[in-house]
Amino acid sequence: MPSVLVTGASRGIGRAIAEHLAARGWDVIAGVRTRHDAAAVTATNPQRISAVILDVTDAEHIDALATSLPARLDAVVNNAGIAVAGAVEAVSVDDWRKQLEVNVIGQIAVTQEVLPRLRGSRGRIVFISSTNGRLSTPLMGPYAASKFALEAAADALRVELKPWRIPVIVVEPAQTDTDMWRTADDMVAEVEAGLTPEHRDLYAKHLAGMKKFIPVAQRAAVPPARVSAVVEQALTARRPRARYVVGLAPALQVALVSALPTRIRDLAMRRVFGQP
Repeated sequence: MPSVLVTGASRGIGRAIAEHLAARGWDVIAGVRTRHDAAAVTATNPQRISAVILDVTDAEHIDALATSLPARLDAVVNNAGIAVAGAVEAVSVDDWRKQLEVNVIGQIAVTQEVLPRLRGSRGRIVFISSTNGRLSTPLMGPYAASKFALEAAADALRVELKPWRIPVIVVEPAQTDTDMWRTADDMVAEVEAGLTPEHRDLYAKHLAGMKKFIPVAQRAAVPPARVSAVVEQALTARRPRARYVVGLAPALQVALVSALPTRIRDLAMRRVFGQP
């Protein structure tokens, strides 16, 4: 049976992907951050899911993959990630670093470690990006920047690995019904609470617009199973595409907005997100 490492498999999209692939006959190695999470995810399918403790920002955890993974690995799904929100001016440099360290550097570190195995199996590399990897939105600059960077790295890697026939695939979900979106109100409240009085005054209207947008986004969120099905397609298609946008409506939105002149796109963004 084929084997796959799924990072960030404790919850949300990663957990859904791990369970979905295991149910389809894959041997899944779930990358999680705690032993509690390891026990929880393996319990869902003990015959098909095993777990490794993997914080993608921890060099020792990355190095340990050399001995904890099976000799043959057919795929890696780089899913681990976080979302840092806030105005570009107001997000601390440390939080910018944390965002990029997890969503970009961590993904590359895992990929570098497993590439020798994938070269041997002619396996596949999947990066879970976002529609924010092609469309940056107000108050989500750090997150979007990390996804833009991830997609740039994937584009370079795809061409570099062509001689070994290792497909590199980017999956781009829009809003997904996970803890992150269910608690988006709390995220905005935390952003607001962390602002200096000066920034709170400067960005009050921006935050008010974001608060109005969140319920709309929550209603549009798709089940994680939709993302899992697309990941399975990316891993099994005879000729996988370089990019898969999850859902027809997000795909049309990305295509339309990307084609707009910048001034019109900015106007559309301000109106959709209620920005001043």
